[in-house]
Amino acid sequence: MFSRVARELDAPKNPLYRLRDELSASGREIVDLVSGNVTEHGIRFPQELLEEILIEAVRRSSVYRPDPLGQPEARAAIGSYYAAAGLAVAPEHIVLTPGTSVSYWYAFKLLADPGEEILAPRPSYPLFDYIAALAGISMIPYRMVESRGWAIDLDRLEDVVSTATRALVLISPHNPTGHVVRGAELEGVCEIARRHDLALILDEVFCEFLLDQGSFQRPSRDVPLLVLLNGFSKMFALPGVKLGWMALTGEPERVRRALSALELVSDTFLPVNEVVQATVPAIFGRGRDFLSAYRSEICARFDRARAIIEPSRRIRFVSPEGGFYLTLRLEEIPEQAAGEALLRRGFLVHPGHFYDVDGDHLIASFTLEAERLDPALRVLVQTLDEWA
Repeated sequence: MFSRVARELDAPKNPLYRLRDELSASGREIVDLVSGNVTEHGIRFPQELLEEILIEAVRRSSVYRPDPLGQPEARAAIGSYYAAAGLAVAPEHIVLTPGTSVSYWYAFKLLADPGEEILAPRPSYPLFDYIAALAGISMIPYRMVESRGWAIDLDRLEDVVSTATRALVLISPHNPTGHVVRGAELEGVCEIARRHDLALILDEVFCEFLLDQGSFQRPSRDVPLLVLLNGFSKMFALPGVKLGWMALTGEPERVRRALSALELVSDTFLPVNEVVQATVPAIFGRGRDFLSAYRSEICARFDRARAIIEPSRRIRFVSPEGGFYLTLRLEEIPEQAAGEALLRRGFLVHPGHFYDVDGDHLIASFTLEAERLDPALRVLVQTLDEWA
């Protein structure tokens, strides 16, 4: 009765989450040290301002006149966002989506046929496997090297390109390592894309949240096709608004053909709420002060987390350059046992193998508010430092 994809996706819940459910059912409070949903951690777009913007958007959207690529005013606001960062993206080269996950599915269906390949970084976010399965394509990993600050191994990247490769996914800042691709590394990735005629999909959803003193960089040299993915979920702490976009640049004929296909795909579903689209200019324009304060708060929370974890005898980590997460390397402690021990003490973290991280690691977010983050991380450090 069911398709191959449905059968493959019908997997049992993993043991760590079964244990979490058992502990929760027994009345144990579990602190989620994995969730990057900042709205659960005291960071929210100003409620009164959002209500004003939504009311105005409802009035402007009273007559339904959909545009498959997205309302022109919304796309113009996104184009202005890129222009302010020094990248020219014409509004007509922008496609609105109901979130970055759907953008990925659009991109995979646009660029590869069933059986063909798209390259993605390892460590990797688990969602890719599911989206790739739904798109009927293969995800081929390329290596990031922890001993080099999670830099991309460009030689190994070139080695995994095959005649079936159609595109390359670049995530910067990377989830979960926090690595930001810049300078010669970025130019090296672009050169590989040019040499092998590959589209480059740049996931930049954490680009507003840099934790070091560096700057965020996008490709400055042409690639055959560049597809930028971003949205309001992380940028403005508005995951429930469900607004993402794809911005396309590159060789004019490639961009034209891509937009023609994406217009048809989007027109088939018209999936983006019209009221949400009408909020885009105002959220960009009136949300600047919030975004500035939000960035500062994320940096402050990271500084607190680093100060607590760095003295640990059992934990080492490459300091992330951006994003919301820490990839913690364990010294002589098995990640599965450590994850279970922390969960039994009331704190949920992910073992590194969830993200294809080699060796024993734990993945945690530092986005909790200080009154919850500080005691949670102190318990984490104490539990691991006293490991026997």
